[in-house]
Amino acid sequence: MPVTPKIISTLLALAATSAASTTVLAAPPQKPTVAEAERFLSETEAKLNKLNNEQAQGAWVGSNFITDDTEAIASFFAERYLTASGEAAIGARRFNGLKLPADSARKLLLLQQTLVFANPKEREQYAALQAGLNGAYGKAKYCPKNADGSAGACMALGEMEKVLANSRDEAKLKEMWAGWHAQSPEYKGKYLDYIALSNKGAKQMGFVDTGAMWRSQYDMPADAFANEMERLWQQVKPLYDSLHTYSRYKLRETYGADVVPMEGPIPAHLYGNMWSQTWNNLYPILKPATGASNYSLTKVLEERKTDAKQMTKYAEGFYTSLGMQKLPASFWERSLFTKPRDRDVVCHASAWPINEKDDVRIKMCINPTAEDFTVIHHELGHVYYFLGYTGQPYLYRGGANDGFHEAIGDTIALSITPDYLQKIGLMDQAPDADADIGQLLERALGKVPMLPFAYMVDKWRWDVYAGKTKPADFDKSWWQLREQYMGMKRPVAMDAKGSGFDAGAKYHVAADVPYARYFLANMLQFQFHRALCREAGYTGPLHRCSIYGNAKAGAKLQQMLAMGASKPWPEELKAISGEERIDGGALLDYFAPLKTWLDAQNAAYAAAAKK
Repeated sequence: MPVTPKIISTLLALAATSAASTTVLAAPPQKPTVAEAERFLSETEAKLNKLNNEQAQGAWVGSNFITDDTEAIASFFAERYLTASGEAAIGARRFNGLKLPADSARKLLLLQQTLVFANPKEREQYAALQAGLNGAYGKAKYCPKNADGSAGACMALGEMEKVLANSRDEAKLKEMWAGWHAQSPEYKGKYLDYIALSNKGAKQMGFVDTGAMWRSQYDMPADAFANEMERLWQQVKPLYDSLHTYSRYKLRETYGADVVPMEGPIPAHLYGNMWSQTWNNLYPILKPATGASNYSLTKVLEERKTDAKQMTKYAEGFYTSLGMQKLPASFWERSLFTKPRDRDVVCHASAWPINEKDDVRIKMCINPTAEDFTVIHHELGHVYYFLGYTGQPYLYRGGANDGFHEAIGDTIALSITPDYLQKIGLMDQAPDADADIGQLLERALGKVPMLPFAYMVDKWRWDVYAGKTKPADFDKSWWQLREQYMGMKRPVAMDAKGSGFDAGAKYHVAADVPYARYFLANMLQFQFHRALCREAGYTGPLHRCSIYGNAKAGAKLQQMLAMGASKPWPEELKAISGEERIDGGALLDYFAPLKTWLDAQNAAYAAAAKK
């Protein structure tokens, strides 16, 4: 090619550009200013808000219409948001060390508590793995064989859960438990890829691993948070031990000495729940011999043919009785209330903020049961939290910590007392006072076992993310923790080759949702309940208090909801309770009469066993 004047001029221009670039790179970097930091935050929040809305819509479709195509759609929008949040996290690091207003400094900190992937292919792979794991869990089914060896009808998780809840056929319970837990090894490989990639992203933001990143999101160092979890567990452990001992005696009476040992861990399939995280379905076995109420909320709801929207209306009515707004019309139009007949959905109950205005939804396959009556009150707690902090900037539209978000609805559910049920017409006459033990026991079966379960789920994952637990030891480690914290064992022998993945049979593991939030929520809800009952002027036994209809307590709660994540959680805890530290003492106060009763029952059983 001949060298023309145009080429020469072009080369000279490129040389000048190169020289200028070299000069800029060689010069000391300009010190960032407060004005730059504020502009960065403003632009970042606007961008992330838009992308988050798109991601939420994509995720909604992916969870409600499970196909390969919707999985790809959810993955696409998740990857776009992940890219932007990663870029924002890296950009935020430039302003570290700059003296900023407290509000801006907090936003920069929140921005940096996220995974980052510099490589676009890794971002795409991460989003695809996340969507793939969620889809694999939602589509998993157990297909038993008929007596003649032919293929039987496949069963979804919900069908198996009903068997565990209602059957007392030990062999059938074991089949359902083993059948579901045999599904998760199918996606163990994806999970291993996901863990490795997640750790890579966490390390790019300066965290040792993803588990350390999770623990760093509680306004305290990662190790300090782990110590705080152990402190709280030890505080409430005596109550769990009493409940576990009592359940052993009653299960032994039901299933026999060959199935339930007098000492040592108890088989996990006997607790009426696929993961033994709640024991509500054991109440017919465990209820007191005398004094327990025969009232059944499930029976009342079924007899009245209460549909899913009516169940939700009851829950909405509780929140409006506190002075909160009615749910927007779009909530009723866009939520999923019942399981569709024509497609797979993830039926696990969840609440969704789709945008920063008022597009809030729930996704739940609601049945007319006492359990779902409580769950819908819980899910609307999330929804009213979303609505409460709508006015906050994007980075503050979240709970003070994730435990707060779970605790709000549970706090309201603690007010589902006989007094409340009478006021809304679901109970004709309150049970006698001597029925308190039965009511407390039933509630404890749903709350207390969740504490060790929630703790050990994340304790297991922290070790997996840290590389302390190897893939071949996943089940071994899982059941060591289950025995240590819950006193339970695997109903059938583990896979000798180490290919098992029992942890993955739990939705929150497959979907990679941190679980410490449920431990914290089960502590915080009693602390919130105690504080709101005091605000309402209530002075009786804590377990009998309902704040339904109390505008003063509602205003106190709404004040905290409106704060979102704008302040460190100890400040927000103080705003509602006057206390800066989570205290298991409120939970112990609530269940104190039950603890006394359980210990007396256990002493009587132990004495009888010695004779």
